[in-house]
Amino acid sequence: MSARLKAVAAVAALLVLGLLALWGGTGTDTAAPPAAPGASTSAPAGAGGRSTTADGGTDPESGLPLVALASLPREAQQTVRLIERGGPFPYDRDGVTFGNRERLLPARPGGYYREYTVRTPGEDDRGARRIVTGDDDRELFWTDDHYASFARVQR
Repeated sequence: MSARLKAVAAVAALLVLGLLALWGGTGTDTAAPPAAPGASTSAPAGAGGRSTTADGGTDPESGLPLVALASLPREAQQTVRLIERGGPFPYDRDGVTFGNRERLLPARPGGYYREYTVRTPGEDDRGARRIVTGDDDRELFWTDDHYASFARVQR
């Protein structure tokens, strides 16, 4: 084998090992592929720049990761307080029906889910963060990547 071919093989092996390390497996298990760039499985770090996180296991009903309300960004906690009070809401679209077209939340009849904007500091528009409620606001779901992923919020 030529020196160049050996170098290419070594680089390829390192890449495969790196991907396996990201997956947390050895290639013999059925671990899921790595999360999207910016995704995390640790507690939220504050105001943004990360994907929906899990810090409390998995919700048995929805199969979604669980996240504590207290670990969400301050703006998300403020939005939940507004929902609990019934408003007033800062965005015209707050409280509109969420259609669950992505089918990431449990299947429910039309009109079951409502969405609320979570302000994102530095954004000129509504940004990507939302609280989605269900069951007359008794269920809470969090997304910070505009519905690409969700976590079930524990109060």
